[in-house]
Amino acid sequence: MIEILNPAELARAREAGALVAGILQTLRSRSAVGTNLLDIDRWTKDMITEAGAQSCYVDYAPSFGRGPFGHHVCTSVNDAVLHGRPHDYALADGDLLSLDLAVSLGGIVADSAVSFVVGGSEPPESLALISATERALSAGIAAAGPGARTGDVSAAIGAVLGGAGYPVNTQFGGHGVGSTMHQDPHVSNTGRPGRGYPLRPGLLLALEPWVMADTADLVTDADGWTLRSATGCRTAHSEHTIAITDDGAEILTAPERARV
Repeated sequence: MIEILNPAELARAREAGALVAGILQTLRSRSAVGTNLLDIDRWTKDMITEAGAQSCYVDYAPSFGRGPFGHHVCTSVNDAVLHGRPHDYALADGDLLSLDLAVSLGGIVADSAVSFVVGGSEPPESLALISATERALSAGIAAAGPGARTGDVSAAIGAVLGGAGYPVNTQFGGHGVGSTMHQDPHVSNTGRPGRGYPLRPGLLLALEPWVMADTADLVTDADGWTLRSATGCRTAHSEHTIAITDDGAEILTAPERARV
């Protein structure tokens, strides 16, 4: 299913994006050495509930997971990169934490992810991974607009990730959003320009570059959800929901839009 939103729906999408951005900013500010991942999940639940919104994750049960997910935010640490299920773990100095959040507000979904290092340490490998995903996300957004195709966005993302020397996994990538969290079109993190679905105003896309330092292979935890690098290397993940407009792309989950 591919949805094209009307102006009223786009206004609600902006509200959903601002909420997601605000929650992620709050979680980032609270995530310190000693913070438990289960506390992060509890804080997320409280903020979603207070906003009158709904979690997209609690009842999420796709074919690739051991559903339902049962939590409100994905918390992926170090070698975990996607779908990190919150568990009893206290963050340590230098941990690379990725938070991925999708929320429905007013019947429209926004989805975003951020990666950062916890505490005062600044491991160069971790910072390089985070930088690559952020730069790839910016490149993908710059390539999105009316008349462009999904392949143009994928190629822009892949050029940054590959240019930084990272292998690119194509099992999971960006996707359409709207009244539900995961819709067509799929937006791979590498691809060929000029191919794929043509973008048009009113389309929402969640673009999400993610990388692992030295492999493109994933392994799944015993929890049936958390995806880790096959080699145990560190990972990073960045994501924004964007709306295709008449003259480009609007970032709905940008930090400056944040509200909680």
